[in-house]
Amino acid sequence: MWAICKKEIRHFFNNPFGYVILAIFLLINGFVLFVFDDNILDFGYATLESFFQLAPWLLLLFIPAITMHSFSEEIQSGTFEILQTKPLKRGEIIAGKYFGNLIIVLIGIFPTLLYLISIQSLSSGNGIDTGATAGSYIGLFFLAAVFTAIGICSSSFTKSTVVAMMLSLFICGLLFYGFNALSRLPFLSRGTDYYVEMLGIDFHYRNISRGLVDTRDLIYFLSVIGLFFSITFRKMKQL
Repeated sequence: MWAICKKEIRHFFNNPFGYVILAIFLLINGFVLFVFDDNILDFGYATLESFFQLAPWLLLLFIPAITMHSFSEEIQSGTFEILQTKPLKRGEIIAGKYFGNLIIVLIGIFPTLLYLISIQSLSSGNGIDTGATAGSYIGLFFLAAVFTAIGICSSSFTKSTVVAMMLSLFICGLLFYGFNALSRLPFLSRGTDYYVEMLGIDFHYRNISRGLVDTRDLIYFLSVIGLFFSITFRKMKQL
């Protein structure tokens, strides 16, 4: 499993496109937070709230671009048949690709800790609410974990990396914001809207971002990851 994990990481960083994706992700975050209008420095108090509001939408674009090659490139080039001859179980292949891509995503998120250090050093008062910030990073981790599972699954359904990216983008967007938007429809009222919203990723991400790590939110994220793992596993049986 770890051999495949390392192979995924090497493949990404041996390609200049990988560095471009990481650079774009960090530059957009940096410009929005520190340069554009209504940036963090204009707030008058130490907070990374705007970063944690922006980051999910950037990850929604960033992660499908990373995971799109996972299976689709192997299927298209014919190397997937060779991979299947290795003494590896299907679950180990999926896990290797999943953790390899998740590590890449976390490498992209890690430099954003500089925002935390910068705001903390610039603040004149008590500084950033560390509890809420830690909760937001935990929420961001689980969000990245779910999006990566969706991306890996999408890549197993097509030979085209572009189609894999678009499919992953659609599913991630639907699960992240689709149920939130659906819950606002007028005919969903008297508590029904709440339960519809609970089906979406955004609801649970916001809960954890408040600094309260609820078991129900963790179960939700792990269940979604497990669902897409099982779909990928079933799809691999057909390849």
